[in-house]
Amino acid sequence: MIELDRRTFIKGAGAGGATCALATLLPGSLAALEQQPLKAVGKEVASICEMCSTRCPISARVVDGKNVFISGNKEAKSFGGKVCARGGAGHSLLYDPQRIVNPLRRVGERGEGQWEEITWQQAYQTIAKNLNDIKAKHGAEAVAFSSKSGSLSGHLFHLGKAFGSPNSFTHASTCPGGYVIAAKAMFGTKVKRDLGNSKYIINFGHNLYEGINMSETRGMMKAQMEKNAKLVVFEPRFSVVADKADEWFAIRPGTDLAVALALCHVLIEDKLYDHAFIEQHVVGFEAFAEEVKAYTPEWAQGVSDVPAKDIRRIAHEYAAHAPHAVVDFGHRATFTPEEFDMRRALFAANVLIGNIERKGGLYLGKKAKTYNKFAGNKVAPTLGKPGVEGLPKPTAKRIDQVDEQYAMMWSSGGIYQTILDATLEAKPYQLKAWVMSRTNPMQTMTDRARVVESLKKLDFVVCCDVYISETAAYADIILPESTYLERDEEIADKSGKNPAYYVRQRVVETIGQTKPSWQIFKELGEEMGLGQFFPWENMESLQLLQVNRDVTLWNTIKEKGYVSYGKPLMLREPSMVAAFTAHYPEAKATDADGTYASAMSFKTPSGKIELSSDKVEKMAAGRGVIKYRPVQLKQADELYFIQGKVAVHTNGATHNIPMLANLMSDNGVWIHPLTAGKLGISSGDKIRLSSSVGSEEGTALVTPGIRQDTVFAYMGFGSKNKELARATGKGIHCGNLLPHQTAPICGMNIHTTGITLAKI
Repeated sequence: MIELDRRTFIKGAGAGGATCALATLLPGSLAALEQQPLKAVGKEVASICEMCSTRCPISARVVDGKNVFISGNKEAKSFGGKVCARGGAGHSLLYDPQRIVNPLRRVGERGEGQWEEITWQQAYQTIAKNLNDIKAKHGAEAVAFSSKSGSLSGHLFHLGKAFGSPNSFTHASTCPGGYVIAAKAMFGTKVKRDLGNSKYIINFGHNLYEGINMSETRGMMKAQMEKNAKLVVFEPRFSVVADKADEWFAIRPGTDLAVALALCHVLIEDKLYDHAFIEQHVVGFEAFAEEVKAYTPEWAQGVSDVPAKDIRRIAHEYAAHAPHAVVDFGHRATFTPEEFDMRRALFAANVLIGNIERKGGLYLGKKAKTYNKFAGNKVAPTLGKPGVEGLPKPTAKRIDQVDEQYAMMWSSGGIYQTILDATLEAKPYQLKAWVMSRTNPMQTMTDRARVVESLKKLDFVVCCDVYISETAAYADIILPESTYLERDEEIADKSGKNPAYYVRQRVVETIGQTKPSWQIFKELGEEMGLGQFFPWENMESLQLLQVNRDVTLWNTIKEKGYVSYGKPLMLREPSMVAAFTAHYPEAKATDADGTYASAMSFKTPSGKIELSSDKVEKMAAGRGVIKYRPVQLKQADELYFIQGKVAVHTNGATHNIPMLANLMSDNGVWIHPLTAGKLGISSGDKIRLSSSVGSEEGTALVTPGIRQDTVFAYMGFGSKNKELARATGKGIHCGNLLPHQTAPICGMNIHTTGITLAKI
């Protein structure tokens, strides 16, 4: 058991405060584009970053035709007008000689690395013929379409629908799906954190000071530095967020659920919960309370190694700060097969203190339609949804619809790894082709060897990307997408406590023959004979449809890049409701207590927050109530192997980007000194990690900042394709050590396993 007190909190740590200064680009680093200066689209362009999934609002300008200076968009107040290291490095994509700027066709065996450049027309014709032939022989469902979620997925998935395939997947089951589905079960929708106003934060491995979300990271810094909020972290290693905490508990991997349930036990048994809130807004409390009676802090100590006295104390401290306190529901933590109930238990700890729609707690996003109803007026414009009539209805079920327990995931990104099951085992039927955009399952899925086997077995594989990623290296055709600094996209909703919109816009003219993905999939659809389903002419016409042809609104969003409307609103926060109603004379009448609590509703079967769920029970018997189920993540003679994010990289996406590769090119394996000593390992030694599915060679980093029974590595390193020259063979490949396993209900890949360790 390791526990450390807070270290000095240094201003600017983690997310940083200053805009990143950028190195000068070297013209001519792309052989075919020697000495060509960057051509600016405008003097200062407001846009959206794409160096991670947060997609922060940015402002960018070309300097001397040689580089791009990227800063945060000052219109987006919660982001602070700043960017992180990743965001500041985006310019180095432009003239990277390893970037692809023309379509490529494989000429050798899959994965062999033999390519030839072809024209866009040749690429489209080849893809259209292969996909249409597969459709004619095996049905449209034999083709899977996958993309990183967000702006990149919409146009590819539209192509999939036009083609007639039901099989479209985001990366959800490899990253955020667990907490999304847990929120869907309990609240009926996603929820947000108001970290900046929290006075007490309990964190289970959500490392916002490394896996940076600029708005939330700055919010947590604000809470700690300005509001003196206490931060308690449960995590197996001494991460940056643990370093900035008041208390760190080195919890045993995979036991987060036990501690969360023990906290709930204390809140209920010691009558610290918000009785009135539970009575008015919650169903299923009685069943949950009965279940958690058994989950005492003493029981949790035996499971997790967290002292019972501390669990009790923390629960009382947390309740004393209610409702302006929060248990962070996390992002990436120690994944186990009980991911769904772990996330539900974290949400439950918030519900019990009644912090929903209160400052420092959790809240639901206020999009324009909802916000305008409360304001009694059209305060914020609503975006139109350009639709296309006549899209074919798939005749087959999705490949992940074989088990009813995953029903909530089918419309929330799907269970990505079932593409492998359908390819290798024909479950529930045989896949023949895979079309993907800016996604790298070779890195993000578990059991890399199984991903390789699947890609080799498929008849046809297409990848759209900026680089020849580890996955694209196994494609038949690679389509070069423009970087985010070279493309326009639709207006996106960024609403939080009040409505907000932002837009990605080109900063520089396109380099080489690359194209934005919306154009790629429109032109490919036309080549496939599906042109009637792509009636828009260009991105401007799509944007104008979104703003219902309101040119003034369109110009405002484009000029500012980020536009918010109205005053922030949390429905149960009296001061915010008072400011809201004072500002809007026609606002909806408040309750007697000066809030909108009675108007709060949830998209669940009951219309309330569901601590226990009949819907989930019908999907999977015995799963309706949150429970603790023991899991075995390793054998007795093995060490736990866990992974996480680092501040300068984004999982499997950025490790070949020049500036970021220079900042960090390897992922040393964290090992406790006592564990290392027993094995004769010192920092810098070459070591071998072996699991049930693979082995990796890496470098030891001996540190007391990790449990003795655990080793850790940052994700995304160790690429095995020669095309990513800066990343190939650098560090260990985490996915090559993780066995193929899927969690119940939420369908998550499991990212914890057992390994043996040896010095080479």
